Amino acid sequence: MAERERRLTRPAGRVFVARSQVMDADEVSRALKRVAHEVIERNRGLDDVVVVGLQTGGVPLAERLVRLLGDIEGVNVPLGTLDVAFYRDDIGLRPVLAEEVTSIPLDLTGKTVVLVDDVLFTGRTVRAALDALADHGRARAVQLAVMVDRGHRELPIRPDYVGKNLPTRRDELVDVGADGVVLGEFADERGGGR
Repeated sequence: MAERERRLTRPAGRVFVARSQVMDADEVSRALKRVAHEVIERNRGLDDVVVVGLQTGGVPLAERLVRLLGDIEGVNVPLGTLDVAFYRDDIGLRPVLAEEVTSIPLDLTGKTVVLVDDVLFTGRTVRAALDALADHGRARAVQLAVMVDRGHRELPIRPDYVGKNLPTRRDELVDVGADGVVLGEFADERGGGR
């Protein structure tokens, strides 16, 4: 869960409490490097590949992935950002937090889009992203890269590239940040548990 969402949508009187670090910064870097090589191999290079990071947690990972792809192949891969708040199927059930930038640098028609997010959970954010991407052209293919696949899918969506598979309970939270991946939960601000 990205910092912005955690801060703005936490239950009243509750805070995120980290329980354990699952990946450190070096492990996240190694996973991203592996994903970069897998993207290149699967697509037989980077011709017509565009990387799009989902706001907010996927954007920093997408930026790092684009740098790695450029370092490995010596090319500039286009980078976009996508806010899917108004494409979600749970509007009215949770706060709408649209205000992040959607910036797709080119028409996606005929391109292979590598959609990047930090955590894959129910699949509903990815479903919304697929709808949003369609407004920017008809991509030849959309591939999904996530740092953490935590399970609990509600839709038939699966990632093409995964940094780490991390089985979780539904009430646990996964936070991907610059320092790594942390598993935790909401607790009362006074220190009580769930």
